[in-house]
Amino acid sequence: MNPATIRLAGAGRAYQSVAQSTAITIQDATDYLRNISTVASTSAGVAMAMLVAGNPNAANIIEEAQTLVQNAVSNYTLMTKAAIEVATSYPKSFG
Repeated sequence: MNPATIRLAGAGRAYQSVAQSTAITIQDATDYLRNISTVASTSAGVAMAMLVAGNPNAANIIEEAQTLVQNAVSNYTLMTKAAIEVATSYPKSFG
C-alpha cells in the first residue's frame, strides 16, 4: 500500500473516532439535561403540593428546582460547545 494512502486512511479513521466521541458527549449532555429536568419538575410538583397544604417554605424548593435547571442548561451549553470545538478543530487530514 502507498504511504500516502495509509496516512489518509489513518487520518480518516482518527477523525471519525473523534467525531463519534464528540457526538456521544453531546448525547450524554442531553441525557443529563433531561434527567435534571425530570428531577426538577418532580421537585416543583411536590413543592406545589406542599404549598397547597400550607407549607410556605416550599416556595424555596421551587426556586431551587429552577436554579437546578438553569445550571443544567449552562452545563449543557458548555459541554456541547466544547464537543463542537473539538470536532471542528480536529484536523480532517494529516498532510
